Amino acid sequence: MVHQYKNNGYNIVLDVNSGAIHVVDDVTYDVIAMFEEKSGEEIIEALKGTYPESEIKEALDEVQSLKDDEELFTKDAYENYIMDFKKRPTVVKALCLHIAHDCNLACQYCFAEEGEYHGRRALMSYETGKQALDFLIANSGQRRNLEVDFFGGEPLMNFDVVKQLVAYGREQEKLHDKHFRFTLTTNGVLLNDDIMEFANKEMDNVVLSIDGRKEVHDRMRPFRKGAGSYDLIVPKFQKLAESRNQERYYVRGTFTHYNTDFSNDVLHLADLGFKQISVEPVVAQPEDPYAITEEDIPVICEEYDRLAKEMIRRKKAGEDFNFFHFMIDLEGGPCVAKRLSGCGSGTEYLAVTPWGDLYPCHQFVGNEDFLMGDVWNGIKRTDIQDEFKCCNVYAKEKCRNCFARFYCSGGCAANSYNFHGSILNAYDIGCELQKKRVECAIMIKAAEAEMEE
Repeated sequence: MVHQYKNNGYNIVLDVNSGAIHVVDDVTYDVIAMFEEKSGEEIIEALKGTYPESEIKEALDEVQSLKDDEELFTKDAYENYIMDFKKRPTVVKALCLHIAHDCNLACQYCFAEEGEYHGRRALMSYETGKQALDFLIANSGQRRNLEVDFFGGEPLMNFDVVKQLVAYGREQEKLHDKHFRFTLTTNGVLLNDDIMEFANKEMDNVVLSIDGRKEVHDRMRPFRKGAGSYDLIVPKFQKLAESRNQERYYVRGTFTHYNTDFSNDVLHLADLGFKQISVEPVVAQPEDPYAITEEDIPVICEEYDRLAKEMIRRKKAGEDFNFFHFMIDLEGGPCVAKRLSGCGSGTEYLAVTPWGDLYPCHQFVGNEDFLMGDVWNGIKRTDIQDEFKCCNVYAKEKCRNCFARFYCSGGCAANSYNFHGSILNAYDIGCELQKKRVECAIMIKAAEAEMEE
């Protein structure tokens, strides 16, 4: 399978199955488009009014050489590999600890309902968190590196327990030859110097929630009485980012129907000094006024193009920053299993409620149909686990012939379920935007390679 597109003056050809990417001239681009359907003579006849015959023949030879070298029109070598996924032993490597089902903000788009997750407000006890870490260690097999994300609601509303659990985790590392990679996601309201010092010592990554421009952020992320939170959190986030040498953190925003010009929010965050940035499309039901609509898609795609071009300009000027959705590894990238099945929700990655219940991920918390067990008694609903094991790009009809399938790994299972009632479908608006992001990310790599020449 081959995907061709033009972006920012580049003719880009992606060989989907091998991952090979080619930046080609016009004649080669047009030859590739016809190569599998027409003979060489037919291609020459079709293009000779546009290009000299000698150039067409040269392009034909070059394309045939790439095919012979298995860099174009390669066969899919992964579909048979996926058949063994259900047989894989389940090793849990990551937990999303819902340390607080409570929040001090009232974000309009919050899927967690201000931290309540369709249930009740609660803070995780040390005993429950300790049992969750024990469960992770016991179910991690031979895997040494384990991940724990302190999540909410707002986890800093239960910061004393966060500190206790990190200390317990460090003790257990030595006893079990494990290493915990702790992360923290915060809205920044309670962030202070002591918490920053602790985070810089113990947290491998910190996610800072901010949506961009003041008017955008304050509209969607106010306090419960309506006041905005932008002015309070920005200086704290800037201080934390600098204290971490602009590494091992990212500011994470959400854009909505209200700010489809979101590239301005990304650039605003960059202008504030942040080097690690993620601004992602809201996922909301069509009846929500802030939901992204199909009519928004062309506008948003243009914004991704605009952002990609500006990032190239800034990189040339020495003002570069990382944008999470344009980060792509064309050399190594994730392992085959990761490329085919995604984040590992329901199998390698689980969410833990304040009272210890286990769900496939944080977005399923509160949906009793996906309650898998608890941290004391382990996983009881192995049928749910098996269902998630089989969730991969070949199990989804929408993914099988999509050029982006090995980059998005089939997309988010929770989004698929929320829009279609099945984890084996795909969220359509999200798919369209994902494909555009992949195209932009590859174009940026082409531009960077050109800079290095």
